[in-house]
Amino acid sequence: MRISSLTQINAEKVAAWHYPDQYAFYNTDADQEDYQEVKSAQQRGNRFYQVLNSADDLLGYFAIETTSTPGVLEVGLGMAPAFTGQGQGLSFVNALVAFIVAQYQPSKLIMDVAKFNQRAQTVYQRAGFIATRTYDQFDEQGQVYPFITMEKVIQGVTKGS
Repeated sequence: MRISSLTQINAEKVAAWHYPDQYAFYNTDADQEDYQEVKSAQQRGNRFYQVLNSADDLLGYFAIETTSTPGVLEVGLGMAPAFTGQGQGLSFVNALVAFIVAQYQPSKLIMDVAKFNQRAQTVYQRAGFIATRTYDQFDEQGQVYPFITMEKVIQGVTKGS
């Protein structure tokens, strides 16, 4: 897999992704703020990355956010709908974790995942993430979405610890 800054062409692809059934929750255009952030190079800044497979297909993307705790980074990610459920999730997550560790030397990574998304939780657990808390997120209409925070402590990192 190859990781590089998210190009505008691939950002447009990400913004147009549509997932089936309950996973439609992750459609970028379901949340206008997320949609604009992905599509706007200015809003993306240098925090968004693309992951290409060996055929140069867009496998997925991820974004990195700093937190108020030094050395702790929050990661958001998405895998192209055409590649979900095909057993590529663990290699995708492991590749982006390795990239983040090499580039940023965090002491811990944090990800939030919708509670219903058992498929993603299983992948994250296999990649060494541990569920640490649950919380409810509310949308503009007052709809409640339960989430789980998962964390991975990065061993052997001293910078930012």
